[in-house]
Amino acid sequence: MTQPIFEITKAAAFDAAHRLPGGPKEGPYTRLHGHSFRVEASVRGPAAPPVGWVADLAELDGALKSIAAELDHSLLNDHPGLESPTLEALCLFFAERLRPQFPGLSRVVVSRPTVGESCALTP
Repeated sequence: MTQPIFEITKAAAFDAAHRLPGGPKEGPYTRLHGHSFRVEASVRGPAAPPVGWVADLAELDGALKSIAAELDHSLLNDHPGLESPTLEALCLFFAERLRPQFPGLSRVVVSRPTVGESCALTP
């Protein structure tokens, strides 16, 4: 019998400003503006002994909220790797920081719920 594979997920929120320097010149993207963001990180794997879980949800929660706190109420463009802070770049930003601690990282979703936009990365 195959071992069941589970996926656990935690979420965090942050508010930040940004501009997209390479965006269309006529559009609003190049002007400084802000969003409320939500980020979700999922870890996939078997429920491992001795506890019987994929990963410690409290550790995932703490790691995710710590990264979100770095970005909260900041200008995203000022963070290395986010010079053009698209949703895609934000997914990579979170994934690169979470992967060392959570090798089973299976999905990162960054969304702007108030405008109905999201991006998912499945590393």
